[in-house]
Amino acid sequence: MKKLLGIGFWEFIARVILRNRIVILGCIVLITVLLALQWKSIRFTQTEANLIPLDDKVNVDYQKFLDCFGEEGNLIVIATKDKKLFTPKVYQAWSELMQTIQSSKEVSLVVSVDNLQKLVKNDSLETFELKPLVDKNKIQDEAYLTQIQKDLFSKMPFYEGLLFNKKSGAIRSAIYLDKKIVNTKIRKDYVLEKLIPAIENFTQKTNIELHTSGMPYIRTLNAKTIIDEIGLFIGAALLITSLIFFYFFRSFRATLISLIIVIIGVMWSFGIIAGLGYEINVLTALVPTLVIVIGIPNCIFFINKYHQEYYKHANKAKALQRVITKTGTATLMTNITTAVGFATFIATNNDLLREFGIVTTINILAIYLLCLLIVPIFFSYIPPPIPRHLGHLERESLTSFLKWIVNTVKYNRVGVYVTAVCLLAFGIIGINKIKVSGSIIEDMPKNTTFFDDIRFFEKEFDGVMPLEIMIDTKRKNGAMKLSNLRRMEELEQTIMDVPELSKPLSVVNIAKSFNQAYYNGNPEYYSLPSSQEEIFLLPYIKNSLKNSKENQLKSYITADGSVARMTTFIKDENGEKMESIEAHIRNKVNKLFPSPRYEVIITGKPSVFQKGTKYLLDNLLSSLLFAFALTGGLVAVMFRSLKMVLVSIIPNLLPLLMTAGLMGFLGIPLKPSTLLVFGIAFGMSVDDTLRFLAQYRLELARNDWKIKKSVFATFNDAGISMFYTSIVLFFGFSVFMLSSFGGTVALGGLVALTLSFGMLSNLVLLPSLVLTLNKTLANQQELPEPIIDILEQTDEAVDALEKKNK
Repeated sequence: MKKLLGIGFWEFIARVILRNRIVILGCIVLITVLLALQWKSIRFTQTEANLIPLDDKVNVDYQKFLDCFGEEGNLIVIATKDKKLFTPKVYQAWSELMQTIQSSKEVSLVVSVDNLQKLVKNDSLETFELKPLVDKNKIQDEAYLTQIQKDLFSKMPFYEGLLFNKKSGAIRSAIYLDKKIVNTKIRKDYVLEKLIPAIENFTQKTNIELHTSGMPYIRTLNAKTIIDEIGLFIGAALLITSLIFFYFFRSFRATLISLIIVIIGVMWSFGIIAGLGYEINVLTALVPTLVIVIGIPNCIFFINKYHQEYYKHANKAKALQRVITKTGTATLMTNITTAVGFATFIATNNDLLREFGIVTTINILAIYLLCLLIVPIFFSYIPPPIPRHLGHLERESLTSFLKWIVNTVKYNRVGVYVTAVCLLAFGIIGINKIKVSGSIIEDMPKNTTFFDDIRFFEKEFDGVMPLEIMIDTKRKNGAMKLSNLRRMEELEQTIMDVPELSKPLSVVNIAKSFNQAYYNGNPEYYSLPSSQEEIFLLPYIKNSLKNSKENQLKSYITADGSVARMTTFIKDENGEKMESIEAHIRNKVNKLFPSPRYEVIITGKPSVFQKGTKYLLDNLLSSLLFAFALTGGLVAVMFRSLKMVLVSIIPNLLPLLMTAGLMGFLGIPLKPSTLLVFGIAFGMSVDDTLRFLAQYRLELARNDWKIKKSVFATFNDAGISMFYTSIVLFFGFSVFMLSSFGGTVALGGLVALTLSFGMLSNLVLLPSLVLTLNKTLANQQELPEPIIDILEQTDEAVDALEKKNK
């Protein structure tokens, strides 16, 4: 391996690149065109992120529910609190809106005041008949509409909590989409192109504000916001990184080629995502911007090295060759360590994270390859740098900063260690304050109308996030037995006692409505029938269901009558109480429906998401340990020194602990987005560690193994690149803070902050540890020979090889 990645190998690579420039550029253009052809296959996700392995019991239970009752997230609700709704003009517009919605082929059912039907007993036929609640011939009569409102609130308890809030007067309609289109592009097209325009048309006619929500609606607008922000991130990242780049190098040509490289990288990233058959979701949408943020530091490293070489001997050809020859292995290995940080997600048993890990790993190596090939080729065609371009090498502001770092390490190492211990304590204390969020809407854009509408429905109707309970009686028609209905009624009462849950809807409500209808609609009889009443009711119910074109029970009970469904809605404020709520319900379920006689599944999207967050949290430590092990193993292979392994891990572990502590003190919860911070930041921060250690080893050989002299000489070279790249990474990741998604903002801000901590840790704590742990090195006169030589090659070694090959 050492021979493979040694100086001879990289001199060969340098010759190949510089002697075959046209061929290489042609290949890059061809690959870019081929990947661009894949763009037509780009798909955007139409479902929520599933963070749990498919074979996990949580997913297995959820799939059982879907197999019995189909997609549960097909409900869209539209509501208003405006009292003018029951006036002729507004009611007419409302009725037209509902008819327009019902006429769409994407909609299977609309339940609204204007089309509401009530059960009426027909004694002669011993059946129940459905008759319209509203006589459409009378809707121009305001007194009649007022009476309809009173009847709805006082005589139809079945719809309380579903269609109206008696206390506040809020009225809503329930729109059930065709379950077949809920997870397809058709749902998105319907919401954006038909539903929203129809609602806006109603608002223009009546000047009444409507609130719209429900999982299909939320998912559609959420996905639209993700797509809209991809362009924002790419544009902002290109702008800010190019400005920083130009400020450092003061060269339009260097800035231009860097932009060309990362733009090609962005084009490749979209092609790779499409070519692998992956969808663009909340994570993969970040990849193109990550390519820019990671690609620019690569460009800085190569161009800075080119300038340093040219500054030494003013020979452009020699400088270009030595950019590759002297830094080949070092730049490759630092990019590999960055990729390792993202590759840890591949090891998780989760498709979403695995896809993100695969795509980012491939793109990191791809952008490295583009930099390695294009930078030397581009500069070979243009004139050499002028003195203004090289001025950054001696910029006073930079040298002053590095001088402060050197003085701190040289004269105040005790202070460095004391500060590190204090920061460690800060992190540990803060970690104990961190909360876990399992909320679906936690990361949704809070400055949008649809987020405000979510809060409206949580206040007026106790939420829009469905929590489903599936009760398998394991007997044909067992769910309709009066004894089991009474058990379900008792469970419903337990649910209604939980403030975060809405009034449940189940076959119990339907049975109660039948009993009320038997007593001529008297709301006092909205209750389960007694055993004696059941005898009289049974013929009416059977005849009603036999004569009905649409069996109204099918949404709440399976065809054989063995499995019942109970739906409630949960306020999704932060997800903290989800686990305790489920435990409370489960405790009651175990008493009412003991196993193995019954099987009861508690599921639904909020439940699955909350458990997904917990699953990620449980796997966070193992993922980080895996990253530490990979990095430590890489350092061990390169340096064959346990001390070097410790020195490489400690300065990168401290920033992670500080960030976690800061999250605890600032009240930033652990959630899917913030959990990603640690793996990403560690993989990128460790690059600086390897660059510093590589340069330190080289300086040892140059300075007769004098440790102090070698450490401080390291700052002259590695310090500049570390500072430049850290600045770019900080502002690059800060671009994500422009997002309207709380999770993306937290991800960008926390990674930027962690990388800043990491830069200071690697420039201050790392050399301090090297000086402390390597005190005995002067007696050894040498370090063990590395297996992979990551060191930047010395001028003497390169000169010798060049002379030999002439």
